[in-house]
Amino acid sequence: MNSGIQTRSTRTLLLGLILVVVSSAAFGSSGAFAKSLLSAGWTPAGVVTWRVGFAALVLVPVAIWALRGRWSLLRRNAGQVIAFGAVAVAGCQFAYFNAVETLSVAVALLLEYLGIVVVVGWMWARHGHRPSRLTLAGVGLSVAGLVLVLDVFSGIQISWAGVVWGLIAAVGLATYYVTSGHEHEDSLPPLALAGFGLGVGAVLLVGASATGLIDYGTARESVEIAGLTTPWWFAVAELALVAAALAYGVGVIGTRLVGATVASFLGLSEVLFAVLLAWLLLDELPGWIQLAGGLLILGGVVAVRLGESSDAEDEGDGTTDGEQPAYDVDFPAPHPVA
Repeated sequence: MNSGIQTRSTRTLLLGLILVVVSSAAFGSSGAFAKSLLSAGWTPAGVVTWRVGFAALVLVPVAIWALRGRWSLLRRNAGQVIAFGAVAVAGCQFAYFNAVETLSVAVALLLEYLGIVVVVGWMWARHGHRPSRLTLAGVGLSVAGLVLVLDVFSGIQISWAGVVWGLIAAVGLATYYVTSGHEHEDSLPPLALAGFGLGVGAVLLVGASATGLIDYGTARESVEIAGLTTPWWFAVAELALVAAALAYGVGVIGTRLVGATVASFLGLSEVLFAVLLAWLLLDELPGWIQLAGGLLILGGVVAVRLGESSDAEDEGDGTTDGEQPAYDVDFPAPHPVA
């Protein structure tokens, strides 16, 4: 009986890890395709509004199907959906592009990915989950790896306003992992959370674009990808269907399975995928420093995984058949938290 539960938990964890990596790869593809649109005259706000808007059109019907008429769940989790859509989707994207206006892309990305530290701090403050030494070591290794991968010491441009926007983006990233990983007996299905959350984000972004709060601009020129000339809508379709709908959909499912902390660190692989795709599609070959940074990131992921496993064993999760495994985001709490 116990061996069956352990096998099922191991398979669930493995599936969750795979889904988070697939999500990271999908998110990582956005850079190359967005760059092609920006070079053709699009503004960052225009790119993200189309990306989130069309992704919402795809996932909202899926969310309705996943809910299967259980509208009471949507009412009970309205706060989680609004937080996901307003902070993790619209707010994070809006803050990041504001940071890019006054900071280099590398520094803005590094600030955003400090959200992994926010997740560890949130789990400690909200759920009393004190990070182990291995988890803290994973934080250090992952941040050090990001510094090398993003090569932030090459022509750094510092603006305090940009730093503030970058830190707000970090909160948005942390909110994505925390809201995705939060699960209780009345939770929304993962695809419902992703779909309705994207719907909220799309409404906010369209509203911000329409009122001039963000600098919205598009173009209908052909774009260059991997040395080939393609229609502008091809890049938009990739950003909406792959880098948003697929990325958010499988990302929420994977985060539910492995927990917010592990997913947030494994999500750092998005940077590695972005570098690899930039090499394949834009002929931007990563250097040895970036490769070394990638190894540090992977080391950080392993350290966090080992740290979380050690904590679960020490606390004694008491998992039984049909319950969530110890690595769920709420495992430190004795009762589900609304």
